[in-house]
Amino acid sequence: MAKKSTELKGLGVAELNERYASETEALRKLKFAHKVSSIENPMKIKETRRTIARIKTELRAKELQK
Repeated sequence: MAKKSTELKGLGVAELNERYASETEALRKLKFAHKVSSIENPMKIKETRRTIARIKTELRAKELQK
């Protein structure tokens, strides 16, 4: 878990925004696929939500640094 947080700290705001957009799109697709038919690994939804939360936290921290 610490590795994921450290990985995000090295990114800039533009990169974090891009990653946030891609992760939210991935989450939307995962949820849709899960509604239509059960996906192979439903824990992937939980992991993606946590990744989005980490990205939002890092974006907020960078915003407060300004």
